[in-house]
Amino acid sequence: MFRNVRLYRLHSDWPESAEELAGKLLNVAFKPCGSLTERSTGWEAPGGESETILVRRLGGADLVRLRSQTRLLPPAAINEALEERIREFRKRTQRGPDRKEKRELKDEVHAELVPQALLKSERTWGFYLASEKLIGIDTASDTQAERFLETLRDALATLQVTPLAFKQSLAGLLTRIFLGQGPAGFVPGRECRMLDPSVGGASVNWLDIELTDASVRRHVREGLRLDRLAVVFNDLLSCVIDQEGVLRKLKLQGLDTAGPEYDAGDNDEPLARLDAEFAILTGTLRRLLAALQKQLGGYD
Repeated sequence: MFRNVRLYRLHSDWPESAEELAGKLLNVAFKPCGSLTERSTGWEAPGGESETILVRRLGGADLVRLRSQTRLLPPAAINEALEERIREFRKRTQRGPDRKEKRELKDEVHAELVPQALLKSERTWGFYLASEKLIGIDTASDTQAERFLETLRDALATLQVTPLAFKQSLAGLLTRIFLGQGPAGFVPGRECRMLDPSVGGASVNWLDIELTDASVRRHVREGLRLDRLAVVFNDLLSCVIDQEGVLRKLKLQGLDTAGPEYDAGDNDEPLARLDAEFAILTGTLRRLLAALQKQLGGYD
């Protein structure tokens, strides 16, 4: 379900009932692109096409899904059609188009090609944890997260959020985990990224390597700064955490060991599978966030 999680603290009100939230999301429900529309964004049912309600509430958490549809119109296709239009213009007028005429010809070509362009959809999952007042978005991209929040703001009329931050340095905790000095329950995985503070932008990525090796740890001890670190938390969750708190390459061990009840819903009950995955996700993330709060002095 979720491959990444970018977290935000909510500072405004959230609808008390799932029905109220669904009603607000319906104001910005997804509609397919029209023949002359290049992009359409809106909320769709997280349960799939067979469902109509735009939110699933489970265990004090709301699951939503944003869909963005775009028409694929490569610039090369526009330029090629524009060249032909310019040749026709020269043949008709015995001169080349000036800047304004060329822009008008390009607009004509664009308007003619848009209805013929192929459609592509992109879906972004999101959740809200009521007791923690946290919004999570399945993206590592700041731009995509802002689009999600802006569309949510359009639906709710007001939305005040800030990126999740802790009172103490998350980078410091990641460094302690990397050096084998982290708290119980946190162990380094097999991936990290280091930055050289003395050379702007210089970085080195370590992938699928034993990070506990002394030759790898030596680089941090000698001055490189840890920017991202793969972490395994209590054998429940593995992910790559960056110093801003974004979780990447999220993998929940519980999805592999949820038991026969979970497996039985795999094919026969898609919604049961969705609910099971969501319950495991939110339950595990709540444990991780509680542990991070304890180590870092709470949220800032």
